[in-house]
Amino acid sequence: MTPSQPLAGGYVDLQVNGAAGHDLTEDPAAVWAVGAALARYGVTAFLPTLVSPGFEVVDLAMSVLAAGPPAGYAGATALGWHIEGPFLSPARAGAHDPATLRKPDVGAVRDWSPAVGVRIVTLAPELPAALDVAERLVGNGVVVSAGHSAATFDQARAGFDAGIRAVTHLFNAMSPLDHRDPGLPGAAMVDPRVTIGLIPDGIHVHPAMVRIVRAAVGAERLAIVTDAIAALGMPPGRHRLAGREVEVRTDETGERGALDAPRGASARLPDGTLAGSVLAMDQAVRNLAAFCEVEPARAALAATAVPRALLGLG
Repeated sequence: MTPSQPLAGGYVDLQVNGAAGHDLTEDPAAVWAVGAALARYGVTAFLPTLVSPGFEVVDLAMSVLAAGPPAGYAGATALGWHIEGPFLSPARAGAHDPATLRKPDVGAVRDWSPAVGVRIVTLAPELPAALDVAERLVGNGVVVSAGHSAATFDQARAGFDAGIRAVTHLFNAMSPLDHRDPGLPGAAMVDPRVTIGLIPDGIHVHPAMVRIVRAAVGAERLAIVTDAIAALGMPPGRHRLAGREVEVRTDETGERGALDAPRGASARLPDGTLAGSVLAMDQAVRNLAAFCEVEPARAALAATAVPRALLGLG
């Protein structure tokens, strides 16, 4: 399978930082090992994700994808890179190393497009020149997503008017939703043009809030993602995310139930900041079905039809 082949059935994950011990920002050439690991969870296509990478890393990642998979490859199809950063808000860096963040620069992304392997770029729309970057990328056919952002409601709306069509892991690493100041989450939820990305592990977002979001935006705009890191499929302990040490803990609390966070593992920096997840997509679909009390087939739309539509795959 190559990035240019049509998508078959199965789950589509828009945000995968790594799996099976492989971190894609540190080693973009591991994309095929990650794709092979994802297949066991029902994922047939994914966007390998780079975490605020240097531009030389992006160039390397493009060349890896252009070269194609090894002979006999039977893993998930890599549809193109999701470049998460480096044009992010230092105030909402989350697990991204603040030292890797950069000011938006149209020249740096001038040639990024699906044709060279770039599918999604996450940026903070409130940064100076961010909307110029967004407009250039949209013109090139790239999906631009708002995330790791301190954007106000009005700044987020300006971003959507400039062509931003998605939000990266709603609520996490962004301005909060407040009844007097809806921020980026509120702007995204009320705009019918915007696809909502969300991590349904019961840790990043409370199950009750997952249910509220789906009820508010409908099944047609919710795309669940795993934000999986190298620790997916590996034992608990110390792992890596874009050059930073991450600890996978299994002591999360909560009883299983429709609106209770299930017991599960979390990935955190030493200071406790969440750093991606070890959630597999098949479990993500089951969680969404349980949290929202819907049939699994309906929940699966958030991992099939919705991400396909965002990418223009039909």
